[in-house]
Amino acid sequence: MSYHDTPPTGGPARRRRRSKAVRRITGGLALLFALTALGLAYLTFAPKAQTATAADVDAAQVAAGKQVYDNTCITCHGANLQGVVGRGPSLVGVGEAAVYFQVSSGRMPADANGAQIQPKEPLIKPEDIDSLGAYIQDNGGGPVIPDGNLRNDAEISRGGELYRLNCASCHNFTGQGGALSQGKYAPAMTEATDRQIYGAMLSGPQNMPKFGDGQLTSNEKQAIISFIQNNKATIDPGGYSAGGFGPAPEGLIAFLVGMGAIVAATLWMGSRA
Repeated sequence: MSYHDTPPTGGPARRRRRSKAVRRITGGLALLFALTALGLAYLTFAPKAQTATAADVDAAQVAAGKQVYDNTCITCHGANLQGVVGRGPSLVGVGEAAVYFQVSSGRMPADANGAQIQPKEPLIKPEDIDSLGAYIQDNGGGPVIPDGNLRNDAEISRGGELYRLNCASCHNFTGQGGALSQGKYAPAMTEATDRQIYGAMLSGPQNMPKFGDGQLTSNEKQAIISFIQNNKATIDPGGYSAGGFGPAPEGLIAFLVGMGAIVAATLWMGSRA
C-alpha cells in the first residue's frame, strides 16, 4: 500500500463524525432531562387519588365495627369480606365510601336480592355506620369520603355542565331519576345528602360508573353536589312543572292536546259534510 492509500486519521471527515456524536449525546441528555422534569411536575401537581387512601381510625372503632359486621353483614358477605356466592359480593376494596352510601340510605342490609336494591329507612344507627365503615376500610381498603364541606357553591354553573355531561342521561336533567334496562333504574336524588352523593360517585353502586379523581376531581365532585342540592331549593317560576321530568311529560301533553284538536276538527268537518 502506498502512502497515499492510507486512510486519513484527521481532517474534516473526522471532525464531522465527532460533531455528530456530540450532538447525539447532547440530544439524549436533553431528552432525559425533559422526561425527568415532566415526571417530577406530574408527581407535584397531579391530583391525589382517593382510592388508595386509608381512613384514620382507632382500634376501638374498628372493633365496634367488626361487631356490627358480624351481626348484620357476615351472612351475605362472608367472614373475611370475601363475599358469599349467590348472597352478596366481596367487600374487599369497596372502602368506607360504599359502606356509607349503601347503609345510610337503607339499601343495606338488603331485604332481598333483586335487580335493584331499594332504599329504605336505615336499620343501623349513624355511629354504628361509621364504625362499620372503619372496620371494612381497615380490612379491605378502598375510597374514602373526605371530611368537611362537600360543596363548591362558587362553581354551581360548572357543576351543572359536569352534571349534564356525566349524570343527566340516567338521573334526568332535574335529578328525578329514570328507568334503565332489565328492571333497574337510576334513583331520584331528591332525598340524597351531600355525603351520599359523594359516596355514590366514588363507589359506583348498581349500574353507576365510578368517578375517581382521574375522571372528576374533588372540586368537580363538590361542584356537582352544589348544583344538585341547589336545584332542590330553587323555586320553579314556570307554573306547573309536570313532575320536573323535563320535556317528556310536556311532549305527551302537547301530543294529547294536539291529537284531541285534530280529532275534534275532523268530526266537525265530517258533520258539516
